[in-house]
Amino acid sequence: MIKHIKNTLIAALIAVPSMVFAAGSNYPLDHADYDLTDKASLQNGAKLFMNYCLGCHQMQYQRYQRTFNDLGIPEELGQEHLQFTGEKVSDYIRSAMPTESAAEWFGAPPPDLTLVARVRGADWLYTYLRTFYVDESRPFGVNNMVFPEVGMPHVLQELQGTPSKTTEKRMVDGEMVDRYVGIKSDGTGELSPSEYDAAMLDLVNFLVYTGEPMQLERKAIGKWVLVFILVLFVFVYLLKKDYWREVH
Repeated sequence: MIKHIKNTLIAALIAVPSMVFAAGSNYPLDHADYDLTDKASLQNGAKLFMNYCLGCHQMQYQRYQRTFNDLGIPEELGQEHLQFTGEKVSDYIRSAMPTESAAEWFGAPPPDLTLVARVRGADWLYTYLRTFYVDESRPFGVNNMVFPEVGMPHVLQELQGTPSKTTEKRMVDGEMVDRYVGIKSDGTGELSPSEYDAAMLDLVNFLVYTGEPMQLERKAIGKWVLVFILVLFVFVYLLKKDYWREVH
């Protein structure tokens, strides 16, 4: 109960600034068809997070050891390939970036991402990660369709390539106007557009997992509880019939 209350308070504290910064964006969200039973997807999502996100963000409520065990990653391989600052396998996943430096560089410390999927939602994260675009007016040269005036660089650009907003000429009220039709990469990234989308889905899958590591186990236990209640009901019903037969 105490742990549940703690997580709820943490989520609420994260949600307050999140709602403020996200206000004003009505961009349609794409559906994130993630699968928490897909270990390969979760492992790739963990790799992407550790390599591209952990430099600034952290998961101070998630341990390396729990992550490796849940995702089927041997601890030796996890420590070799997914731990970069000499932490113990039992440590929480923390960024090496000093909070004071982060606040100076970005204007505010980058938020902890342990519960970001529970606060934002998987669809929001999936769309956000795929809608950065070049905007030279911004401090880091990029903006985001879902998170206008975003205050972070596009750290995944080497995978996606340089993304730009694309428009098409369309007739509106008798006039040809430019209408936004999506984000398009220049093709310089390591991944094709479809591969990049798949990678972002893996990353979202991992973030959904860390938001509630017990989710699959909880659902499995819930199914067995329902089966137990159903079986118990049958025996109770038969017992009732037998009892009342003796009474009459």
